Amino acid sequence: MAQVPQTFFDALAVRTWCGLALTALGRAREEIDAINVYPVADGDTGTNLYLTVESAATAVEAVFAGYEFGSCSGGASVEKPSLADASRAMAHGALIGARGNSGTILAQLLRGMAQVLAAEGEAPHTDGDGLRLALRQAADSARLAVAHPVEGTVLSVASAAADAAGGAEGDCGTVARAAYQGACAALAATPGQLAVLERAGVVDAGGRGLVAVLAALVETFTGETPGLSAAVSASAGSHTRVQSAGAAGAADAEDCADGAGADGADGEGGPAFEVIYLLEAEDAAVARLRQRLDALGDSLVVVGGDGLWNVHVHVDDAGAAVEAGVEAGRPYRIRITHFGVGDAHTRGGERPPRERVQRAVVAVVPGEGLAGLYTEAGATTVLARPGEPPVSGELVEAVRRAHAREVVLLPNDADLRHTAAAAAEQARTEGIRVALIPTRSAVQGIAALAVHEPDRRFDEDVVSMTSAAGATRYAEVVVAERQSWTMAGICQAGDVLGLVDGDVAVIGSEVTATAESVLNRMLSAGGELVTLVLGDEAPEGVAEHLEARVREAYLAVDTVVYRGGRQGALLLIGVE
Repeated sequence: MAQVPQTFFDALAVRTWCGLALTALGRAREEIDAINVYPVADGDTGTNLYLTVESAATAVEAVFAGYEFGSCSGGASVEKPSLADASRAMAHGALIGARGNSGTILAQLLRGMAQVLAAEGEAPHTDGDGLRLALRQAADSARLAVAHPVEGTVLSVASAAADAAGGAEGDCGTVARAAYQGACAALAATPGQLAVLERAGVVDAGGRGLVAVLAALVETFTGETPGLSAAVSASAGSHTRVQSAGAAGAADAEDCADGAGADGADGEGGPAFEVIYLLEAEDAAVARLRQRLDALGDSLVVVGGDGLWNVHVHVDDAGAAVEAGVEAGRPYRIRITHFGVGDAHTRGGERPPRERVQRAVVAVVPGEGLAGLYTEAGATTVLARPGEPPVSGELVEAVRRAHAREVVLLPNDADLRHTAAAAAEQARTEGIRVALIPTRSAVQGIAALAVHEPDRRFDEDVVSMTSAAGATRYAEVVVAERQSWTMAGICQAGDVLGLVDGDVAVIGSEVTATAESVLNRMLSAGGELVTLVLGDEAPEGVAEHLEARVREAYLAVDTVVYRGGRQGALLLIGVE
């Protein structure tokens, strides 16, 4: 179905662009991965860009969902997000989901655009002038985020796109097309700027990914997908080679070289580890962190602002890179990857692959405390912070990390059902047997994990875990963010809500009293075990009060209490 073009750059255009960019990168992912030779030939640039945009698109969809349905179950609203709302969500989603060098730089490009688009305040849209300014800010901010910018990379492509857009007069479609054409010409020139690309006969992979994103921008405003020329063809080897690569800048204005290569930081070999983490820190601390990490390794990119940053660096001492983050603030979502045998960093002899275990459990958990509990029970965990749901790529990575022939996947959130299903399907194509148990809360996941027995037949284990989860009623106590209609009546911002099995059942003014009312409702139908998971912001004494209430009023019912950390809800309750 043809895409309906957007006349102005508004919230709907942001949403459309993210969706089209995700589709474009999904089509080009394997091609871009295959020609990734710089700064590390680890074959993941296309995948990293896809995961970054997937996170951005998910965040934008969440903003639209929030306006459509409100923060309370059963709520509704006629409001629509502003351009500022959508662009900030896009930038934030990309920041927290950025992967690899290329994804981190793309996150900063989107953040730079959002800085201009959000400056429009509550204005419903911007025009071609606003898009020109946004593209310029994107290119400039991305270049500043890289410790040692290198030409012939995605930075060059972004700058060329901004330059071309700056000379265009007209609406958003005209400006977007000019940016795309400038990016295509710059991409074709990258082999002449970077020797490693010329030797491999490829163009920059990060730049190729950016061209796909800009093509999606053109389609957003014109309804037309820019065509790619026949300037490239697949070679017999593992790379896509550029024909007439020496003709720098000679690409036709309407077409683009269909190939790719690298990211925008320098350094062509050396460090053995890639370290990435999100960091909560002040600006001054981040400035010191940049200096320290620059001395430790290469390919340093630090993006973000307003207290939240995404840090990416290649180092030999991964521990020192993480410690530097601890000194600067609070790092989390830490990912350390050892570059595999045969890539640009490690060219030693062959190393036998690690033997797969027979079965593993992969679970999404809402807080650090529960992550520790699940890990102790043998599960591989994916942390979901408030407002930061994991994307399917993160779940697929966790399944791979579990390194098992059979995997039981616990999403622990009703809203992650489709995300988890997509991840399971992807893992199955890789030869992994995956069973998805549709757990809707972390307390259901705890119940399932408690009966998990890896030594019995897979089907029997899945049935037992599914039964245990299904027999566990779940509830949560949260604070309403805005006025809305609910199943229990109208809630006001600041009200304490008790949700049972996903629906608002109690509206109160005090956490402990609301939690007690919820617990009484649940136990009125019977139960043998109560599980309480306390969030960081739960009031002191609430667990003790509820435990005492259970002892006094419900004989033979046991209670267990866990600390969930920053889990979003003040309290999670499970009754088995």
